[in-house]
Amino acid sequence: MTSLSRHQAMGYLQQKTQADMNRYMLSLQQTLDRYKDLPRLLSTHSELINTLLYDWSNDAQMRANLYLEQVNDVIGASDSYLMNEEGLTVSASNWSKDASFVGRDFAFRPYFQDAIQGRPGRYFALGTTSKKRGYFFSYPVEHRGNIIGAVVVKIDLNEIETDWSDVSTDLVVSDEDGVIFISTRKDWKFHTLTPLLETDIQRIYQSMRYGDYPLASLNIIKREQRDDGSQLITLVDADTVRNGALDGKKSAEFLLQSSSVEDAGYTVSILASMKPVHKQVLNAVILAAFVYIALVLLVMVVTSRRRIVKERTRFNLREIQTLERNESRIRDIIDNTQAGLITLDKEGRVESFNPTAEKLFGYSEEQVKHQYFSLFLSQADRRVCWQHITQAALSELPDLFIEASGKRQDGSYFPIEVSIGKMHREDTKHYIVTIHDITQRKEYELALQNSQAELEIRVHERTIDLTYANEKIREEMDLHKNTQNELIQTAKLAVLGQMSAGINHELNQPLTAIRAYADNARQFLKMNRPESAATNLSEISQLTERMAKIIHPLKEFARKTSGHAESVSMQSVKEGAMSIMYGRLGREKVSINWPKNLDSCYVLGDIVRIEQVMVNLISNAMQAMETQENKKIDILLSSQDAKLILQVRDYGPGIPEEELERVFEPFYTTKKAGQGLGLGLSISYRIIDSLGGELSVSNHPEGGAVFTLSLPADSARDSTQQLTSL
Repeated sequence: MTSLSRHQAMGYLQQKTQADMNRYMLSLQQTLDRYKDLPRLLSTHSELINTLLYDWSNDAQMRANLYLEQVNDVIGASDSYLMNEEGLTVSASNWSKDASFVGRDFAFRPYFQDAIQGRPGRYFALGTTSKKRGYFFSYPVEHRGNIIGAVVVKIDLNEIETDWSDVSTDLVVSDEDGVIFISTRKDWKFHTLTPLLETDIQRIYQSMRYGDYPLASLNIIKREQRDDGSQLITLVDADTVRNGALDGKKSAEFLLQSSSVEDAGYTVSILASMKPVHKQVLNAVILAAFVYIALVLLVMVVTSRRRIVKERTRFNLREIQTLERNESRIRDIIDNTQAGLITLDKEGRVESFNPTAEKLFGYSEEQVKHQYFSLFLSQADRRVCWQHITQAALSELPDLFIEASGKRQDGSYFPIEVSIGKMHREDTKHYIVTIHDITQRKEYELALQNSQAELEIRVHERTIDLTYANEKIREEMDLHKNTQNELIQTAKLAVLGQMSAGINHELNQPLTAIRAYADNARQFLKMNRPESAATNLSEISQLTERMAKIIHPLKEFARKTSGHAESVSMQSVKEGAMSIMYGRLGREKVSINWPKNLDSCYVLGDIVRIEQVMVNLISNAMQAMETQENKKIDILLSSQDAKLILQVRDYGPGIPEEELERVFEPFYTTKKAGQGLGLGLSISYRIIDSLGGELSVSNHPEGGAVFTLSLPADSARDSTQQLTSL
């Protein structure tokens, strides 16, 4: 009994501490993530770049100081500062303080070395000036492809350290060397959980990372490794232990669990006191002793009064036997019924679970006690049953009787009939659930459907006269398909014409600039100024890249369709559509808000045709907003029933309700004369229909039209499960 109590207590303690550690790691990561991108943002500010490019002792330095001071007050960081490429601090948010960083050399810090090599840096250390702990984020400052310095943001971790309030557990965060730099116990800071080698200690001292702290190991006198990766350690607060004696100090036993955060370069460990485990074991021993003593006393009392209560005992025995027989009879009825019977408390948790229910779902009664009833239902059926239980607790409702999909312990599903009724026991409302397996009935229904299908096949086989008509229909379908492809090609040529006009307009400006730069370069060469000529030639090179980017949509739009369904990445669809539309979007100043995680979403279809549909929908949205100043298109992504659903919403006037049903008809258009033939949406509708999807339109309640595109998800990629977090 003692071993069982200890095992259960250890299991609960391990789960609780693991959850606490995960929660703390999430809080720590979120706090750090708030600041990690700030140096990158600051590195693009003109004040800081000018300070590094020009003499930082002039007014540019003061403007940078004031800007960093203002930014530091807004973001709540400890310090923000700017260093040149030699590691010398040229501007800082604390420029007006006695411990200002301005003029100090931090080139030896790893975060500066990372930034000057073009990488973002992360580092924890004691400040050499402030002597305070801080976490440093750095980012390189670039100008025309050259790194000219680094921006650093330092944050104070005292807030994270003081947020922890559980007195029974202690948290520590250690660096890659195992040195503790965050701890809920002040006396553990700058110690280690395991002793360091002398070479490592000297290396850390030379880096000035932790000043002159001795970096001694915590006094752990016993360490036991457990199978699950955790450790049981015995920790003594005394500085020394002689001959096994603890110098008058009491030892404490902890459960130690650790988890490394590789990207951040630190390890989070949680030490949970074993006192609750020892207390539970002691309580179990006391309870066993109490039960034993109570039994002994009971035997003595029964023995001494046996003669007096003999007849009463016999009478009570007959009553008990009668009750037991009745209960046994009721239990036999419940256990041998062909229906699964489950009783629930007022909150919908399992109280009893008969053997038939155990066979149906594969759980034992002990496994499911106090579990919610929704455990045995598919996700689609849980809402109906849960609403009935919660509403029945507040008002009188008739019993619920539905067909649903049951979920076994092994994850398989089977059809069931569910009946949920109310019952009152001891003035408390409970529920009784009756489960019937209707697999056989469904098989009969399927067999009936198959029989009907076979009958239809026989009728079809006997209707020979329809063969010729079917052949004619197929020929018409092929002709219709060819006509549809011709319409698709016509629509592509129309878009290509619009793109060509825009590209011709956009190429004139860079061509004119190239001629001017070339003439200037020739003059500079005559004047023996090769550096100025090289600058003009560099500008010509950038303009040619821009012209290549302008022409790129023509190449993208000229791609041929594969002609068969294949796995298509929605990220590739986005890139293709944006490549085609990028010129028009820039000219008309239209912004598009795409959803995240598109690289993990795949559908079955043809990427060229899907891109064409997206181009048509975006073009229509732009034309609907051509008279507005702020033009914006929202694209939303979701999944339903193995379908991936894409919604394209504009902020235009919308479509009249009486004309919504005509939107996908050929030659229907609301555009001005010369802007289109009204074939784009009709062709898009037929393209999506040929890919096994659906295209529909509606008006948004807040204004604008919403086109909904539904395509079959690629089950091999499992994209519908990846969309649950979107």
